[in-house]
Amino acid sequence: MTLVAAAMMVSTAVAQFPTDYNNPIITGQPSLSITPDARGAAMGDAGVATNPDMNNQYWNPAKYAFMDMRGGINATYTPWLRKLGVSDIDLAYISGFYKWDDLQAVAMSLTYFSMGEVTMTDEEARTLGQAHPHEFSLDASYSRKLHEYVSMGVALRLIYSDLTNGMKASTDNNAEIYHPAITAAADISVFYRQPITLPMGESYISAGLNLQNLGGKLSYNDRTRNFIPATLRIGAAYELPCDQYNRLQFTLEARKLMVPSKKSRFAKDDGGNVTFDPADPFNSNTNQFTTQAYSELTSMAGLFQSFADAPGGAAEEFKEVGWGMGVEYSYNRQFFARVGYSHEDFIKGNRRLVNFGVGFHLSIFMLDFAYTLATAPTNPLDQTMRFTLGFDLAGIKDLVDNKKK
Repeated sequence: MTLVAAAMMVSTAVAQFPTDYNNPIITGQPSLSITPDARGAAMGDAGVATNPDMNNQYWNPAKYAFMDMRGGINATYTPWLRKLGVSDIDLAYISGFYKWDDLQAVAMSLTYFSMGEVTMTDEEARTLGQAHPHEFSLDASYSRKLHEYVSMGVALRLIYSDLTNGMKASTDNNAEIYHPAITAAADISVFYRQPITLPMGESYISAGLNLQNLGGKLSYNDRTRNFIPATLRIGAAYELPCDQYNRLQFTLEARKLMVPSKKSRFAKDDGGNVTFDPADPFNSNTNQFTTQAYSELTSMAGLFQSFADAPGGAAEEFKEVGWGMGVEYSYNRQFFARVGYSHEDFIKGNRRLVNFGVGFHLSIFMLDFAYTLATAPTNPLDQTMRFTLGFDLAGIKDLVDNKKK
């Protein structure tokens, strides 16, 4: 009865949302939230708890401590927003790791996002010139097993965003000049993986948690400061052997931006006065931060505030949780077929994506491909493709050494 009553309360709260209400969480450098690898994309944008692979740096650096190979490198290329007819927006990602014993590993990755050529204009639609906006992040991580079944990882990240290439805000000689935004962030991650012996073979149950992009804010003009996409990821996975050659892996993952809403229960004006009206929580005119007040909110305050600031209360906070789920079939751990689904609530962005993928993993060579279909044909992420190519460097070295003998 208690569960039924709780469900009715949530349903009632959801029904009270205005039909035209939306409150997405807006961040600086959103490219940090783009799934960079084909396997994770095909599994429903999930990877915090899946079997360790060479893309752990993005999903969960703690997984590197459980890698079977000693070292590897891979690269992913993603043509971005091709649905809109653009051809010069791309995401490139490269990562590598080295494991020097059974307990410890280090890794690095570089993400580069190019937004092509953009014609810059001022508020009066006057042309300022051509710019080539781009962003990148460079990070390094260390992971270590703390127990036979548990590992922990930390990563440090340099974040750089240049949107204007040093252009002025207008054609006026004394106009403000925008500059690249630079900040730093860290990830803290945990991974649990335990084998379970079954008559068909060894199965694995795993769980993962990653606190991503905990750090500073981005500023392009020294007046306003933008939150980066600090994200909480938590998930679980189960790998089931069907027989000697065939295996299935299931995963489910939840994610939440730890970034405060601009429409907020803690909304303030430039004087620091709270402007939220509990009697009319969905009024965008009074219940949102001014630009200055939102900019002055610190990263740490915003992180804690993000769990209780939605104007719609608990019902809206729950809507801020996106999730992904996926299934991976493997034959002899060499051929892979994957399918997944990624969900985001309508008022928080409405990105609902069906994902497919395949993979071919040989002794030293790995190739993965993913294809995304949006449930709404007008979604610009529809028909997004990703290609990932990886190499087992230790395997290549062993192959070369054997040929020399």
